[in-house]
Amino acid sequence: MADAHRHDTPLPDSPANLSGLATGAALIATSPDACTPATDAGPARRAGDAAMSIAQTILSGFDRHYALFRYNAQQAKHRYEAGDWHAIRALARERIAFYDKRVQEAVARLETEFGASLRHGAEDAPWLSVKRHYVGLLAAHRQPELAETFFNSVTTKILHRTYFHNDFLFVRPAVATDYLDADPPSYRVYYPLAQGLRGALLAMMVDLGLACPFVDVQRDLALVEAAIDERFGPQGLVAGASQDCQVHVLRSLFFRNKGAYLIGRIVDDGDVVPFAIPLLRDSQGRAYLDAMLFGTERIEALFSFSRAYFMVDMDVPSAYVRFLSTLMPGKPDSELYSMLGLHKQGKTLFYRDMMHHLRHSHDQFVEAAGIKGLVMLVFTLPSFPYVFKIIKDLRRKDMTREFIQGRYQLVKVHDRVGRMADTWEYSDVPFPRARFAPALIEELRKQAPSLLEEEGDTIVIRHLYIERRMVPLNMHLERSDEAERARAMNEYGDAIKEMVAANIFPGDMLYKNFGVTRSGRIVFYDYDEVQYVTDCNFREIPPPRTPEDEMSSEPWYNVGPNDVFPEEFASFLLADRKLREAFVRRHADLLEAPFWRAKQARIRQGVLEDVFPYPDSLRFRHRMDGASLQRREGGATMGG
Repeated sequence: MADAHRHDTPLPDSPANLSGLATGAALIATSPDACTPATDAGPARRAGDAAMSIAQTILSGFDRHYALFRYNAQQAKHRYEAGDWHAIRALARERIAFYDKRVQEAVARLETEFGASLRHGAEDAPWLSVKRHYVGLLAAHRQPELAETFFNSVTTKILHRTYFHNDFLFVRPAVATDYLDADPPSYRVYYPLAQGLRGALLAMMVDLGLACPFVDVQRDLALVEAAIDERFGPQGLVAGASQDCQVHVLRSLFFRNKGAYLIGRIVDDGDVVPFAIPLLRDSQGRAYLDAMLFGTERIEALFSFSRAYFMVDMDVPSAYVRFLSTLMPGKPDSELYSMLGLHKQGKTLFYRDMMHHLRHSHDQFVEAAGIKGLVMLVFTLPSFPYVFKIIKDLRRKDMTREFIQGRYQLVKVHDRVGRMADTWEYSDVPFPRARFAPALIEELRKQAPSLLEEEGDTIVIRHLYIERRMVPLNMHLERSDEAERARAMNEYGDAIKEMVAANIFPGDMLYKNFGVTRSGRIVFYDYDEVQYVTDCNFREIPPPRTPEDEMSSEPWYNVGPNDVFPEEFASFLLADRKLREAFVRRHADLLEAPFWRAKQARIRQGVLEDVFPYPDSLRFRHRMDGASLQRREGGATMGG
């Protein structure tokens, strides 16, 4: 499957960015073929030399990519310490394009050095040998699973689709990562029984190595200690702990927007308690611990598919994923890799998971439930919790395919603040024809023939988006009782406001374009009309000039392409009286243009609004006295 991201961003090219290339260079230098003096041993030997050179070239391209990836995370730490929040967001946006640029560079280098014959078919280039040599180069590599995916990305741009199988690609992984770890290991271990809980916590904070002062680290550690003791009952952690009680903390902080997260687990007699500690900064540049989040549910909320990716400096990413899996056993590795910023690896693992599921299930793909879209055709496999979205050829909106893809890319690189679903974008995806319901095949032929390729027992979709499946909000409201409908409408208003805080105007705010997650959260998922809040012109409807104006079916005023009239929202969104009452109870301001213009003004001033990925009730500020709160002035946010 070719990666379909098209957004390119210039990358820094300083020597400091390339510091991580040593691993790949060492592997190349120590490989047997690379060290053997060149001799003319005939065509077979020359072919072997070419295969090794191709393998080395591809791995060199990957090593450059991962060095830049780690440099980006290191820069995020520096920007956090400096309080440069806009620079952190810029780093997150730029990183999205890193992978595709490195793949393009590797393909160009191969074509320059080995000629156009690379594209003539596997028999004209030593691809079987290339893969064998590449596996050998990964023997001591610390990111072998990522390097395998990079190999796939490069070769699929060179070989025809008929060669997309395990002889030539890594359809299955070749190098195990089960016990792979860095040196020093990916997580630190602290012993509360030996060090005392406060001593262990203090050592944990010192080891973070943040180059900024704390407001009051002893006060914060006392709050953490109290939260831990509350979690473990009347005796607290230490008094009731077993001899093997340990605190494990991942070595690197997780950075996103204005926040840094310390991610860890408490292990006591085999029981694992996940935890996260958000670190914020006040207006004076001093850090403080904002909360203590316990349990899988809280950690999963931080790693939700509706939030922006983290920036984390990882030598061995598989070790981080393995650790995170113990905290969130129900979250697939594909989503964990994606949330660590390794979205291409996430796509690879998702595809493998989907193929595995297809082999072990028998239901058919069908059109997804809900109101049919004007732009997208959406189908799903009932036994698999995702939806597949393709852009129709016959669209009932005046917008091009390129414009729609641009809207999805805008959301991809933007802060999703927990309110916009992440998407995986794929090209040329083969499916077994037998798994498609006949009605769905007919609908595909009718609505999107340009994206459909039928090859015997296989159906190939040339371009699609994949998202987590949710219950459309309109269907949820129809099925729910009055109390749940009121809660959902309040969540719906919160979702709109949090998107606005991130400078996103959803455009089409109909209920059918929002989904309800398993946890009851409202998330937006239809992006063809999204635009920046700052690009809109929010207006009041002018009063009618005459009685004829008031009775007219056409507006009596000029309407520009970006004009938005918030007072109209009530007419087409809140016709149901009870839904309207529930909505206006807390969100009546969304129906007034001044609210939107005030938000525009704050965004233009560079203000990043507070959007926390955990309940306000869990923040330590509610446990402090007045003097402590006064010292912690000018709080910061987690922002998604």
